[in-house]
Amino acid sequence: MINWAHLDELKREMDEAFDEVVAMFLEEAGEVIARLENSADPARYQADLHFLKGAALNLGFDRFAELCAEGEAAAAAGHAEEVALPDIIDTYRASVRELEKGLAIRAA
Repeated sequence: MINWAHLDELKREMDEAFDEVVAMFLEEAGEVIARLENSADPARYQADLHFLKGAALNLGFDRFAELCAEGEAAAAAGHAEEVALPDIIDTYRASVRELEKGLAIRAA
């Protein structure tokens, strides 16, 4: 679900800024996820999923990025009804849990 090799490399490269980047990702992605969950607008799916895909790729959220890419493509093709929002939202939450658990283990 998470590409830990990518995330570990990012942490080495960013050093002290890593925690800030993770916090910013969680805040910004969380806002988009909340919007998709609470007031989804099919007209925004393509843009929202594009944003989430890019942010997810930066942090190695591979499976989440794949689902966002699939949804983005469906929305771009005019098939917003095919976007699997529940799967995207569930995968985001599972990825965040895995991230938090993995970071805690690595910090110990």
